[in-house]
Amino acid sequence: MTATVTHRLPMILDEVEAVRIDRISPSFVRVELGGPALADFGVDGPLYDQRIKLIFPVAGRMPSLAGADETWLTTWRRRPVEERGHMRTYTVREVRGTGPDTRLVVDFVLHEADAAAGPGSAWAAAARLGDRLVVLAPRRGAAFGGIEFVPGAAGRLLIAADETAVPAACSILADLPPDARGAVFLEVPMTADVQRVPSPTGVEVVWLPRDGAPLGSLLGPAVLAHLGASPVIEEPTEVEPDLWETPSYSSSGEPVEGLATTPDQRDLYAWIAGESAVVTALRRALVGELGLDRRQVAFMGYWRRGVAG
Repeated sequence: MTATVTHRLPMILDEVEAVRIDRISPSFVRVELGGPALADFGVDGPLYDQRIKLIFPVAGRMPSLAGADETWLTTWRRRPVEERGHMRTYTVREVRGTGPDTRLVVDFVLHEADAAAGPGSAWAAAARLGDRLVVLAPRRGAAFGGIEFVPGAAGRLLIAADETAVPAACSILADLPPDARGAVFLEVPMTADVQRVPSPTGVEVVWLPRDGAPLGSLLGPAVLAHLGASPVIEEPTEVEPDLWETPSYSSSGEPVEGLATTPDQRDLYAWIAGESAVVTALRRALVGELGLDRRQVAFMGYWRRGVAG
């Protein structure tokens, strides 16, 4: 094991290892990560779509955490990639156990047929029990951020996700109150990727397996049809590379004020995540055409086709 953090940071930054690995479907591998530092994992409230960072080793070399302090991320970025490893963002699908037996469950999407598959997919595809990586995660009692699902008092929910955001959507479903109402649309590569996911009685979960259809071709039309709009959706000619629009933040710098929501949509909260072009098209349709107030939506580009990182 390489050197670990020697003093308490406001977040967990430490090595963990794979203690269980399950191929839950053709496109997903579920990995339980364990380690003594996870005893301090915790958030203030439901887990929802809590993001964490995972740092994957390069050629088996783990990044050193010796002397890490609050400026660690800045200094980490300055190191050569072979020393620092590859950092990627994931969602905590589930937390199992307590204390020193705490485990973080992470669902990895596999892109084995894609020559440009990232380090996370490659690591998960080859993972064996005991394989190690570094986790950056919330420490109980300290502010961390990373939760974007904030429905407030909305009476209806709309959740839409492609396979990269399915783990986050399913984690949100697990934390919804029993009286929640709404609809969830989950696009996945193939029928065999459909999972049995518990949900409140009033929340409809619709799986959309592409089975060879283009990415995003099912998700957008399904969402618009659900809202009573034309299911025709236009592919954007320009895509913001770091699309992230929530009620409190805009990656484009737009003011948070929204448009006047139509009366039949005032009780709606929408959470939409996935490939940036697909999310951009849905954002324009919901906010620009249907007039949904921006304060009622979270649009997040989890990834971009053809772009690593």
